Amino acid sequence: MDKAARLLDLARKRQASRWPGYKPLVEYRHGAYECDFVSPFTKAAGNVDAAVMILLQDWSSDDELSGELDSGAAELGFTPTSPTNKNLIRLLETHFGLQLRETYATNIFPFIKRGNLNATIRTRDLERAALEFAIPQIDIVSPRLVVCLGLKTFNALRRGLGMRVEEPIDRAIAAPFSRGRARVWCQAHTGTMGQNNRHRLGIDRVSQDWLAMQSDARLP
Repeated sequence: MDKAARLLDLARKRQASRWPGYKPLVEYRHGAYECDFVSPFTKAAGNVDAAVMILLQDWSSDDELSGELDSGAAELGFTPTSPTNKNLIRLLETHFGLQLRETYATNIFPFIKRGNLNATIRTRDLERAALEFAIPQIDIVSPRLVVCLGLKTFNALRRGLGMRVEEPIDRAIAAPFSRGRARVWCQAHTGTMGQNNRHRLGIDRVSQDWLAMQSDARLP
């Protein structure tokens, strides 16, 4: 079975799953956000042979999707004007010369949480999602580099692999590990808060972090 078919099987698993406390994509706007990927983000970044894989925490929230239809997010799978995505696109171009479409991007948690975009997801549910959805995607795509955006994403992946957590974020960024041929790195979330926290005292730590990752990954 080829990569696309195996990834579609994971999408079908997500579509058929119902986790207590969360909602499926299909329940919003008559299924307008539903797709044949584990995460809608993959619509914008679905290169199954990508050297770089981006792993974010989750895609949206109940409050966000219960409003008027976001036709851009429904069509593209992401919002290009959001700070999170603008910063991610800039960092990929600056450090790897890549457009978003040349990567494979997904979310570690594929269901919709209650509340707003800042609502939390139970740690055990992030870890379960890592085991059932994120790790299989890494193994199928087999990238050279996996970039985990945010400490919770990185540690959920580590726990899913039976590894201890690394914190605070300084320590996590300094603790990349290997999965198959991939190097798995933690980076500060590319949203405004994540970037500002990493830039405290006016030091551009984000560029330093991505340069270190760039050197370690040794992509052609």
